[in-house]
Amino acid sequence: MATTKKDYYELLGVSRSASADELKKAYRKLALQYHPDRNPGNKEAEEKFKELSESYAVLSDPEKRKAYDQFGHAGVGAGAGPGGFGGFSADFGNFSDIFSDVFADFFGTERSGQGSGGMRGSDLQMGLELSFEEAIFGTEKSVDLQRAELCGECHGGGAKPGTKRQTCSTCHGSGQVRMSQGFFSIATTCHRCHGQGEMITTPCSRCHGEGRIRAYRKITLKVPAGVEDNTRLRVRGEGEAGTRGGGRGDLYVILSVHPHEIFQRQGDHLYCEVPISFVHASLGAEIEIPTLAEGKATMKIPAGTQGGTLFRLRGKGVVGSGGYGRGDQMVRVIVEIPKNLSNEQKQLLKQFEQMNGKGSYPLMSEFIEKAKRLFKR
Repeated sequence: MATTKKDYYELLGVSRSASADELKKAYRKLALQYHPDRNPGNKEAEEKFKELSESYAVLSDPEKRKAYDQFGHAGVGAGAGPGGFGGFSADFGNFSDIFSDVFADFFGTERSGQGSGGMRGSDLQMGLELSFEEAIFGTEKSVDLQRAELCGECHGGGAKPGTKRQTCSTCHGSGQVRMSQGFFSIATTCHRCHGQGEMITTPCSRCHGEGRIRAYRKITLKVPAGVEDNTRLRVRGEGEAGTRGGGRGDLYVILSVHPHEIFQRQGDHLYCEVPISFVHASLGAEIEIPTLAEGKATMKIPAGTQGGTLFRLRGKGVVGSGGYGRGDQMVRVIVEIPKNLSNEQKQLLKQFEQMNGKGSYPLMSEFIEKAKRLFKR
């Protein structure tokens, strides 16, 4: 009795409008689930795996998928039952990559290309402390960095000077070996040469065949103006040396900015608190304010200034990102009340208080009125 073949889309669990990526993801997931090596002795899983592979082989090929959508199984000449492929002829070249992906997950291996290419060096990370002023205006710092450098003896080749690398006899220079699994085969990294395709028979005496050595190097770091605490700077090409001609990694520098005894920073603005006397707040004055941008600056305090009033000094803050513009300096005045008064000073203050009219303390008067309304409720 002829066995009715199942719909390819239903087998993969996708819609008939599924994209190529959706097909690949669905097949990859199911192929891992039903692979015979994960289900030893399970005939149902084996048959399911064959059906899934047949389905993906057809639907991953645009021409075969078009024929299947028009004429069904007859359009692709798939006349065999679920026990085998029979007259079905699949071009596995269209989806060999996904088999490699499946077996990479299953066997715990990594896909590898030819072994002759170099490998990029590792990235490095270090911390760098800056003063508050260095972060605001930018600076240059010389640092000692320990990293992998190319061996000066073999110039990174790993072989003793005067000798050469030999082609790996296991993979014959390809860096890969092929392993068969049922009706197809996959390539895995050569275990002998670790994918390099070559072997060092006489290693360099200085680097012992590594091609790199650990060494200290002094480099100059340019810190741009306006950086903030915990900023991460990327310095290209200052990481570890690569192998076999591979490029250098990068260096990442994490900045730590020390606090300032006067200023605090919020974005591109600087904030500071400046104490003024009771007399200056009452009568007004001109006072000198420290700035990071231009040294001292003169700021006018109007008569009747209240404690906590915030003044703005434009353009005396931090350089903006990219070196454009500059923030402002915000100055909050703190009215300081005198201590350790003499008897004469106390008497004068009492006379001063008695001479004040109703309009002398508008904030106090306003608060008293609010309190009266509250107590009448």
